[in-house]
Amino acid sequence: MNAKTLALIILGVVFLYQLLLEYIRLRSTERPTPENVKDVYDEKTYHTWKQYSYEKSRLSIFGTVVSFLISFLLLFTDAYAAVAAWAGESVYGGAILVLLFASFVETVLTMPLDYYDTMRIEEKYGFNRSTKKTFFVDQVKEFIVSMLLTGGLMCLFILLHQTMGDMVLVLFAVLAFVIVLLIAFLYPVLSKFFNKFTPLEDEELKEKLTSLLTKNGYQVRSIKVMDASRRSTKSNAYFSGFGKMKTIVLYDTLLASATADEICAIFAHEMGHGLHKDTLKNQILSFVNIALLALALWLLSRTDVLYSAFGFERVNYGLAFILMSEVVMALVSPLLELLINWHSRKAEYRADAQAVKEGYGPALISGLKKLSKENFSNLSPSPILVKLTYSHPPLSQRIAAIEKKMEK
Repeated sequence: MNAKTLALIILGVVFLYQLLLEYIRLRSTERPTPENVKDVYDEKTYHTWKQYSYEKSRLSIFGTVVSFLISFLLLFTDAYAAVAAWAGESVYGGAILVLLFASFVETVLTMPLDYYDTMRIEEKYGFNRSTKKTFFVDQVKEFIVSMLLTGGLMCLFILLHQTMGDMVLVLFAVLAFVIVLLIAFLYPVLSKFFNKFTPLEDEELKEKLTSLLTKNGYQVRSIKVMDASRRSTKSNAYFSGFGKMKTIVLYDTLLASATADEICAIFAHEMGHGLHKDTLKNQILSFVNIALLALALWLLSRTDVLYSAFGFERVNYGLAFILMSEVVMALVSPLLELLINWHSRKAEYRADAQAVKEGYGPALISGLKKLSKENFSNLSPSPILVKLTYSHPPLSQRIAAIEKKMEK
């Protein structure tokens, strides 16, 4: 069995696993709603949610099939080798052309599905606020940012591998992790590429949020409102910044739907993550993941004979990146995600307990219910699906844990 045959078999196995997950997700819509969250949807809204979930799941299944066919055909037909030939003997040129070609084909062929999802399904159920212009501009921006980041990492790997040999395994893992941290640090700047941010005008809410954080040792750099309503009616909020200095970002949709106490409860929860060092733990897990990526790239770059099976005469780093993400890591990731998601769900319970400790238990419950309703969340997902893919516990389980904590 040559390398191409093995890669295509793994692609098929991963595809079947993804289809299985989509099938379980689709079947989850038929599960009965737990008693403690039955008030989230009224009968009419619940029926609408089921229709919405069906349409989203069917489209996701179709998208999974399309993505599999794209990956399968590009590898099977040796299309990457034909594209890389245009760069001649240039190692960097051949790698960049392969990566650019793969990203371009994926974007062009899946964009109609993204368009249908945003401009048809999300529009039909009242979530979409994007115009056609905003949609296509976002697609172009995302493509450019993705290519710059992926292409930059690939060129860095080539440079290190060409100059340092086997030491690339350690150096690339460390440098890639530093870049990831840098991107997280610069996220407030990068996000302005897509959204506008304005200062929070509600002085009462500003004072409550500031007091909540400062009494627990945090400093608030600023509180910003993001124009999320330009694209969707769905709500969210988050912290940005490292260490004790934080910037609070509120979606304008959240301000329109939640009370001041509910917003404070959400941030008491987020503060709980900080107090329990969950961000640091996630960074350690991120480094482990990056180290695995570096190991996969290193192994792929050392195996010259591998590339002849795909029509290449020598190592092509662009193909190495593709095989790493679509074959090697796609096979390893389900097990890795199982462990990461288990850890994440435990962290969510701890963070909820912090909000209860701050006196926001009832507000957290009502706030979570509002967020679930506005985001059309599944209130009774399959336990198997939760274990395999959920980074947060289901709403009913979170509420049960919050109420138990409040009783104590």
